[in-house]
Amino acid sequence: MKSEHILSCDNKTKPVLHSHRDSGLGAQQFSLGQRRKGKQPLFPSRAKAKKKKKKMERMQGEGDLDHLERPSSLTDKDKVNIQDSWAKVYQNCDDVGVAILIRLFVNFPSSKQYFIKFKNIEDPEELEKNPQLKNHARRVMNSINTLVENLANPEKITSALKLLGKAHALRHKVDPAYFKILNGVILEVLGEVFPEVITADVAGAWTKLLATVYSGITSTYEEVGWTKLSTSTG
Repeated sequence: MKSEHILSCDNKTKPVLHSHRDSGLGAQQFSLGQRRKGKQPLFPSRAKAKKKKKKMERMQGEGDLDHLERPSSLTDKDKVNIQDSWAKVYQNCDDVGVAILIRLFVNFPSSKQYFIKFKNIEDPEELEKNPQLKNHARRVMNSINTLVENLANPEKITSALKLLGKAHALRHKVDPAYFKILNGVILEVLGEVFPEVITADVAGAWTKLLATVYSGITSTYEEVGWTKLSTSTG
């Protein structure tokens, strides 16, 4: 195994050391604009967005996303798969983070209610240019990076999830259901943008990790006495 240094999303914090196999997969560079003009648009048309939204809502109703709430232990192979794939994804940190948030907001517009600076922006391309959205996308990606960096240290992961859960429950008052939705969007976007990297085994490993994230956050919500609000996730 060889190691590869990858800078954090904003290139301002200490470089993260990732364990990285000789997989032969080169860095996959892309920009949102290029993908809109090329193979796969990251932002669906309104009709496609509605169709996708209905499909995801149906999946939730039928319990197809329940696997995102059932954490299970990561094997050594799972950890390697997550670290290897993340090394590729994180080289495109800014673009991937923005793509994830925009997919979330297009398919689940009610999730924008927590973001005063851009909650009334409807156009995906306008959202893409919004500096507040870009900043939040970086925070999301750096939070995931912290988890990946500490796969061998479950105590640090637990501590990070507690901080994240308390902030979103007490300060931002975000319905925890959105974390499960976000996890589904993360898996969807990574699979579409990096199909050669996110194989079935790799997706399975990420599903386990994201289920752990959801479980840790919701446990913190319960600890702080969160009272569920009647929030629509459509």
